[in-house]
Amino acid sequence: MNIVHLVPAVLLLATCGQNNSPPTRAPHTDRDSLIAENRDIMRLEERDIKLYIERHGLAPRTTGTGVRFQFFHDEPGPVAKPDQLVTVAYRVELIDGRECYASDPGAPESFRVEHDDVESGLHEAIQLMSAGDSALVIIPSHRAHGLAGDMNKIPMRSTIIYRIGLKRVTG
Repeated sequence: MNIVHLVPAVLLLATCGQNNSPPTRAPHTDRDSLIAENRDIMRLEERDIKLYIERHGLAPRTTGTGVRFQFFHDEPGPVAKPDQLVTVAYRVELIDGRECYASDPGAPESFRVEHDDVESGLHEAIQLMSAGDSALVIIPSHRAHGLAGDMNKIPMRSTIIYRIGLKRVTG
């Protein structure tokens, strides 16, 4: 047998029967630092939201998930519910005031509550409103577009502000 053929055969036999499990990592150091970093980022975002509220003289109510809302106009009537179709006029801006999106004047847009692809924080807030209401809704990043942003006009980890009017509820 040629030595060129013998070396690979010996190496193959030597590796047979070895434990090929992946190497163990240090216990959660990367995970712990990521958790700590996220906690710090959330604290900074919370501070920025509080500063925005103070700067604009707002007194919003806060939901259990951190979405804040303040009515400009509060009409009596039943609030929107999951599966209903709502028609809204809106303006979306970042916490620094830059506009990202807005419905066209005179052309409100519709979505189905808890079904359509809008921010989860907006689904939550719209269920506090009835037809004819208008409100300011502050949605923290974890209830908006999260870590990635919307890959267009809303940067990663952005708090967004909705100025929204609920025009109609059907269904």
